[in-house]
Amino acid sequence: MKLLLDHNLSPKLVTRLADLYPESSHVAILGLDTASDVEVWRHALDQGYCLVTKDSDFNELLTAKGFPPKVIWIRLGNCTTSAIENLLHKHLEAILEFAEDTSAGLLELL
Repeated sequence: MKLLLDHNLSPKLVTRLADLYPESSHVAILGLDTASDVEVWRHALDQGYCLVTKDSDFNELLTAKGFPPKVIWIRLGNCTTSAIENLLHKHLEAILEFAEDTSAGLLELL
């Protein structure tokens, strides 16, 4: 599963999660850190990424445009990069199932 991490997540997560989510990237690594949400959405769609974010913007785009791309919405509030890393490790099975589910476009992780 290829994840595209939004600007509100640390780019360090790409290397920390490479064993579970190879080919994943971060908007800053791709030069999209100042891109609009629609541009990031389009890039994720074109390149086969699942968007990972902590804010509701991509959920709203998902409601308006449908999917793909799929969106993983992290609902932890203020937390450390390690907490997000642990969350994405802990929910690996659910994330992989979500990736295969053709009827689901949003996965909320708490």
